[in-house]
Amino acid sequence: MSAANIKISMTINGEAVGPIEVPETLMMLDFLHEYVNLTGTRLGCGQGVCRACVVILDRDNSHSEEIRTCITGVGYFNGRKVRTVEGHATRDGEGAVTALTAVQQKFLDFYSFQCGYCTPGFVNAATVLVERLQRQPIARDQVESYVTDALNDHICRCTGYVRYHQAVKDVILNTPGLIIEERS
Repeated sequence: MSAANIKISMTINGEAVGPIEVPETLMMLDFLHEYVNLTGTRLGCGQGVCRACVVILDRDNSHSEEIRTCITGVGYFNGRKVRTVEGHATRDGEGAVTALTAVQQKFLDFYSFQCGYCTPGFVNAATVLVERLQRQPIARDQVESYVTDALNDHICRCTGYVRYHQAVKDVILNTPGLIIEERS
């Protein structure tokens, strides 16, 4: 017996996708790789634990969140807005990268990866945190705990955690409006 098909449409990295008919049991990770040729999202554990597979789901209320794509069916994303790691950098008309986001640049500056396999998940987690702080800045003394909370569930097999944390803290501390400056 074969699985039933569903038609889905969504916005990925600002581009309308669909309607496309897919098996209703298809995971979002497989959809990204096999149907839209976006392979930056990585399959790590296949159980939603390592978070190498996270994408950003943009809610209508201007809030964003990480969603694990190896355990979330593509149907969940029907009608929604999604950002993958390929959607962060600014590109020219031919698709060449012209500017990185602050998160991406700091990850390079701090050499925050070794093999790079988990990096897309960390980029998305840090991006969600930065966007949250743009709406709700925090005190300087809270930066460490917020970064830890945001990155804590992500697994890096090469143990690059220190550099990921340093890069994200640097983004937060050097981006105006993300922290509340104490007044004397």
